Amino acid sequence: MQKFCDKIDALNNFFGQLAAWSVLVMVFITFLVVVLRYGFNFGRISLQESITYLHAFVFMLAGAYTLKHNQHVRVDIFYQDMSTRNKAKVDLFGTLFLLLPFTGFIAWISFDYVLNSWKVLESSREAGGLPFVYILKTLIPLMAILLFLQAISLAGHAWLRLKNQL
Repeated sequence: MQKFCDKIDALNNFFGQLAAWSVLVMVFITFLVVVLRYGFNFGRISLQESITYLHAFVFMLAGAYTLKHNQHVRVDIFYQDMSTRNKAKVDLFGTLFLLLPFTGFIAWISFDYVLNSWKVLESSREAGGLPFVYILKTLIPLMAILLFLQAISLAGHAWLRLKNQL
């Protein structure tokens, strides 16, 4: 089980690193848009939309990475003072009964939405915009899948912690 969890962790580390580099690209494009707009009175809708695409890419694909590194938002009034065993129980319960159903629901509910977008190869409504809205929408179920996989890894790690402390 440890090897399986490590493979999931490695996958989400890859997407986390990809998201980190995307932030750098997003900053560069934002800088370029500002310089072109205010320095040369020149603008492109496609450049502005690419910032939105990269922003979505970063947030959608870095969610599982953030969860893996325990950097997500957590209201841990009780959790912080719990024993390792009780933390493992909370992690296992929360993952199995809250996170996994939530990610499954997102994947299920987004399927038709994304499929319809792919059927028509949906593109931007703006003249000169990017023609890849269907790819952007694909990030929704991809995020759900990555979170689902990371939830399995989180549950696996919690199970191993419980098993080792019995």
